[in-house]
Amino acid sequence: MITLWKLAEEALREVEVVGHDNNRPVSVIRFADELRCIGIGTDAAVFYYPSTPNYAFKVYSAKALEKKEVEAGIYERLKGSQYFPQCYGAGPNYLVLSFEQGVTLYDCILQGVPVPEQAIQDVEEAREFVRSQGLNPRDIHLKNVLLQEGRGKVLDVSEYVKEGNDNRWEHLVWTYKHFYPLICGVQVPLWILETITNWYNRMDSASFGIEDFSKRVSRLFFGERK
Repeated sequence: MITLWKLAEEALREVEVVGHDNNRPVSVIRFADELRCIGIGTDAAVFYYPSTPNYAFKVYSAKALEKKEVEAGIYERLKGSQYFPQCYGAGPNYLVLSFEQGVTLYDCILQGVPVPEQAIQDVEEAREFVRSQGLNPRDIHLKNVLLQEGRGKVLDVSEYVKEGNDNRWEHLVWTYKHFYPLICGVQVPLWILETITNWYNRMDSASFGIEDFSKRVSRLFFGERK
């Protein structure tokens, strides 16, 4: 009996993903008409195939193929956790993951969808589980967390073998507690969210202070307080 996700193999052979330097997102040069691109990262693009609706296909660029094997190993160690997608198999340049319904926390802010505290707690528990498996929960940010019926699910596990804490999630939790209540339920314009993201990515991590950064963001939203 054929594994259902293998029905997408022919279409996936037509996908061409090109990687770039300087941590820039990949470019999708071509893909089959039956596929739908649902996500783009710095190493791979993610596709959906309507004939296999329970699966998503993460297709890596040629320069990132070694990361495919690393990520497959991470998913194996996280196997069975409710907080992460499941990995069902692999092709020559792709992983087969569970297709996850939901809205990213990034899109929640754009759309004014309230983010419940339970979702934040779920990510905290996911991070603890990652550590219990001897891995390091890095690179968790607004675009890597889905809101699913009020619960949180973490999407990208590719950096969990790297050392060090990038503090991205800790900064988000601080912001959720101290700043998010002021804008909960408000549709934040894309240009504001992108401006904040660019500011954050350009900050010197050695001198970064989340409270000072929050004050700067507050001025963007509310102007100078007299």
